[in-house]
Amino acid sequence: AHKGAMGHALVLGGATGMGGAGLLAAEACARLGAGKVSLATDPAHVAASLIRRPEVMAHGVRGLADLGELPQRADVLVVGPGLGRGSWGQAMLQAALAAERPLVVDADALNLLAERLAGQWRDDWILTPHPGEAARLLGIGTADVEADRPAAAQALQQRFGGVVVLKGAGSLVAGPAGLAVCPCGNPGMASGGMGDALSGMLGALVAQGLSLEMAARLGVLVHALAADMAARQGGERGLLAGDLASCARILVNPTMDEDDAVATR
Repeated sequence: AHKGAMGHALVLGGATGMGGAGLLAAEACARLGAGKVSLATDPAHVAASLIRRPEVMAHGVRGLADLGELPQRADVLVVGPGLGRGSWGQAMLQAALAAERPLVVDADALNLLAERLAGQWRDDWILTPHPGEAARLLGIGTADVEADRPAAAQALQQRFGGVVVLKGAGSLVAGPAGLAVCPCGNPGMASGGMGDALSGMLGALVAQGLSLEMAARLGVLVHALAADMAARQGGERGLLAGDLASCARILVNPTMDEDDAVATR
C-alpha cells in the first residue's frame, strides 16, 4: 500500500476566527486513515495547523484564486467546519459544489445551502445537520424536527439526495438503503467541535473507497464509540472533540485494544 491508495481528502474551512474547526476536521480525517489530507483555510490559521498536525498539508486561502486546483486533486471534499456565511465561506462552498467530487457538507455550508442554494440535489454528498440546521433546510421549526426525527431525516434525504446524518442523541443516518440509528454516544459530546470531528471522519472513510452510505453509518458509529471510550478514560464532563481522534484510531484498527491508547498519542 502507499498513501495514494488511501485517498486524498480536502477540508475547506476555518474562516477568520474559526480556524479550530478546520483543524479538528483535518486531524480526525488523518487519524481515520486518509492517505493525504489537505486543509484550505484562512492564512492566519496555517501556522497553528503546522504546529498541531504537520502531516496535514495546510494552504492559506484568501479566495478562489488561491484555491486553484486543490479541489480537483482531492478524492473527497469536506466543506463547512468553521466556514462562516460571509464571502469567503460562500466562495469555498461554490468551489466545492463545482469540483465534481464527493462531498461531506457540515455546519455553515448547510446554512448557506438553506439560505442560497435550497434547490440543490446530489447523489454524491453526505449532509450532516444538527436539528437547527435540519430545520432551516426543511423550512420548519427545530421543535418540528425533534418531534419526529426519523421523518425529518427521511424528508431531508428525499429533498436533497445523497445520505443525511441527523445528529443528536440517537443520530440517524438516512440513505437509499433506509434509516439507521446510532445507539452509542454520551452527554459529554455536547461540546464544541464534535461535528467537525465527525465530518473529518466521514471524509476519511469516503477517501478510502467506502460508499457514502456505508461511510456515514460507520463514521457515525466510530465517532460515538470514540466518545464513549474517551469518557471512560476521563469522564464525560470536559470531554473535548480533540479527544476523539486517538480513540477513533484504536477503533478502526481492530488488532489494538483500549489499553494501547497511550501508544497512539
